[in-house]
Amino acid sequence: MNRLISYIAIAFIHFFKWIPFWSLHIKSNAIAFLLHSVISYRKKVVKSNLQRCFPEKSLKEKQQIIKKFYKNIADILLESFKGLFLPKQKFRERFRILNPELLDKYFSDNQSVICLAAHYANWEWGVQAVDMQIKHQAISIYKKLNNPYLEKWFLKKRSRLGMQLFEMAETREAFAFAQKNPSAVILAADQHPSDKHACILANFFGEKIGFLHGPEAYVSKTKWPVVYFDIQRVKRSYYTLEIIPLSEKGEELKKGELTQRYANQIEKILRKKPEDWLWSHKRWKTDYSFRSDYYES
Repeated sequence: MNRLISYIAIAFIHFFKWIPFWSLHIKSNAIAFLLHSVISYRKKVVKSNLQRCFPEKSLKEKQQIIKKFYKNIADILLESFKGLFLPKQKFRERFRILNPELLDKYFSDNQSVICLAAHYANWEWGVQAVDMQIKHQAISIYKKLNNPYLEKWFLKKRSRLGMQLFEMAETREAFAFAQKNPSAVILAADQHPSDKHACILANFFGEKIGFLHGPEAYVSKTKWPVVYFDIQRVKRSYYTLEIIPLSEKGEELKKGELTQRYANQIEKILRKKPEDWLWSHKRWKTDYSFRSDYYES
């Protein structure tokens, strides 16, 4: 059954290889309308999250953000399929790193870097487009698909432009590789943490919430420098990525300090342009007031 499902899915995805972007955008508009006005995909969660973060915005302003949010996720979905077949030069034109030279000094020192990202704009294209624009070997940690046939096919497609992919269970192997080869290890750490005891608490839109503890644990062990990958949509199906320093090599950081810098960077971006983040994610579902560090300033 898994094999049959994979054949059907792959045949469907191949259809996007031949669709021009103007047609892709029309289809994306239709999907956005379905998600927003027909299915109402997680609309209660989206509304609740926006009200929590932007109580000062009017109802009309929040409604505009919600419409743009659904357009964003529809674009990401279809662009992700299309991107599996885009030639290298086309990818360079549509996803451009603004300041790749910022990492050159680390590469010259044979130094690996941790690159924090968020589920903002088209992060999926970033998985494919980064490696060919920097000197480091780009590495991404991902969640493995349950279907082994789809897993094999997607792994081949997503890594075809040079990105090395390690599934979550292979995180140690990924960092072992990066210890020996100058690499840019990309981690998206803005999702809700599963372990409410081990996660790092940070102030985010006026509340203390949990962030994944992985980045701080890796930095504590490696002492590598950390940057943030700020992906922005310039226009439909065109993106830029700006590399923003978060911490230098060997910098002495207090517990939670790196996570707070990361949270501050995301909040700064969201306050400027909120519609391109995953507001449908239940980011505020856990109450952390049981933790003693919840009350620390």
